[in-house]
Amino acid sequence: MAELTITKLNPESHLLLDQPLLRLPVELGRKNFKLAAMHIEHDRKALTASLKTTANDSLSGKKTPKETLDSLDNMINRMKNLKRKTEAFHEDEKAIHRQSRKRLEHLHDLYQIPSLADVNYDDWSRLRLDRLLVDYLLRNGYGDSARALAKEKGIEDLVDVNVFLQCHKVEESLRRGSTQECLAWCAENRELTRKTNSTLEFELRLQQFIELRRKGALLEARLHAQKYITGHSETNIPDLQRAAGLLAYGPNARTEPYKTMYSESRWDFLGNLFVKSHHELFALPERPLLHIALSAGLSALKTPSCHSRYASSSSNASSSTTTVCPICSTELNELARSLRHVQHNKSSVEHDPVVLPNGRVYGRERLLEMSSKFGLPVGKVKDPTTSEVYDASVIRKVFFS
Repeated sequence: MAELTITKLNPESHLLLDQPLLRLPVELGRKNFKLAAMHIEHDRKALTASLKTTANDSLSGKKTPKETLDSLDNMINRMKNLKRKTEAFHEDEKAIHRQSRKRLEHLHDLYQIPSLADVNYDDWSRLRLDRLLVDYLLRNGYGDSARALAKEKGIEDLVDVNVFLQCHKVEESLRRGSTQECLAWCAENRELTRKTNSTLEFELRLQQFIELRRKGALLEARLHAQKYITGHSETNIPDLQRAAGLLAYGPNARTEPYKTMYSESRWDFLGNLFVKSHHELFALPERPLLHIALSAGLSALKTPSCHSRYASSSSNASSSTTTVCPICSTELNELARSLRHVQHNKSSVEHDPVVLPNGRVYGRERLLEMSSKFGLPVGKVKDPTTSEVYDASVIRKVFFS
């Protein structure tokens, strides 16, 4: 009965990691619907006004029959363009629905697996690992590798390659010192970003103001500020005050915060801010899903000694022993540094434990054996972790209570 409880699969706990798998298509569908509605409403108003004007002018004789026909042709062409746009939106919607169906089927397969020991669970876990790897590659800018891996594994509908590629493209343009693509993205998603109280567009306009001031174009900078920046006076007063100070401090200023505002590092700040705003908009976690999955397992294995300066690992030159602990490995040590260590209710100790003056506990027999292998004379012992040498007479027997 105990074994059955241990191996029983709990799908709900697995789905905690897979929330973005379903939330992103929902956000994409919502965005697609709002863009379609915006285009339809915009053209509807324009067509209604144009039709009313054409009808009145035709009845009053202000337009000749040929001019009236030309106006009607223009309206027909506009409606055809609207039809093409709506057809494109419809194709995008069908693709989103196809992705959602595939993802629901993938998660439904998990509910059909009764036990962790089932071979189907191994296949499902391997597929999820492929998804996590694609997500990790996309977040780190390896778009071609991610696309190739997704195609090879047949999981194109289970990953969001295009979303991350678009994100990376805009991010790279910011790091190169261009705001055009990011401003276009802000204009396309303005209604959605307002709900998250994003300051991205304000920071982009502020950067444009800084670049104008850097070039010495004071008049253009003032006009730019009046048009794009002063409208944020209710929410960004401190930043507006600092921006006004730039008119008095030139690009060579050594006074803070103007020195930082003129710094080229602001482009990296804007790149990071865009990625954060993008992920918030589409309900994506800031960290790679692979890191989140690894963190859960690493936290269960981590002990207080894993990040000790004397931690026993292949990367520690002062250690006399080796270990297979994944926390102490060079690859995962830094990832696990900020995690809490697990609290063990049970502990195991070696036979006949003794304590050294530095407080470390070892089995007497193993300690003497290792000291002999290190070539120490009789009567001397060496701490295999810190490499400190002591007289055998100073070790004390340990009694646990």
